[in-house]
Amino acid sequence: MFSITVRDHIMIAHSFSGEVFGPAQRLHGATFLVDATFRREQLDEDNIVVDIGLATQELGAVVSELNYRNLDNEPDFAGINTSTEFLAKVIADRLAERIEKGALGEGARGLAGLTVTLHESHVAWASYERAL
Repeated sequence: MFSITVRDHIMIAHSFSGEVFGPAQRLHGATFLVDATFRREQLDEDNIVVDIGLATQELGAVVSELNYRNLDNEPDFAGINTSTEFLAKVIADRLAERIEKGALGEGARGLAGLTVTLHESHVAWASYERAL
């Protein structure tokens, strides 16, 4: 399996509901490094997984929808604990929608999968992996 990874970052504010979250139940900020890894079994006719420039551009477009937002105030996330794991899935699903619509070019239709990883720090991160 071949893969490429592109990176961006987001800064958000949010709070959580539930005792398990301790002090994170209060409004707090988080900065995440966001990695999107695209996978395919065979390289395309240009001998690439996907156009890195387009992949970087589309990841940037997806994360810009979340960047500098208080997620507690976003209608899409009303009543939802926007955990790192949950946000990784949101970003992966939004990227998958863009791939399906052709935003990464026709060659991207041969992608087999996508993994989005959000790094909370140098010692903790969460990922969501999905088929395409």
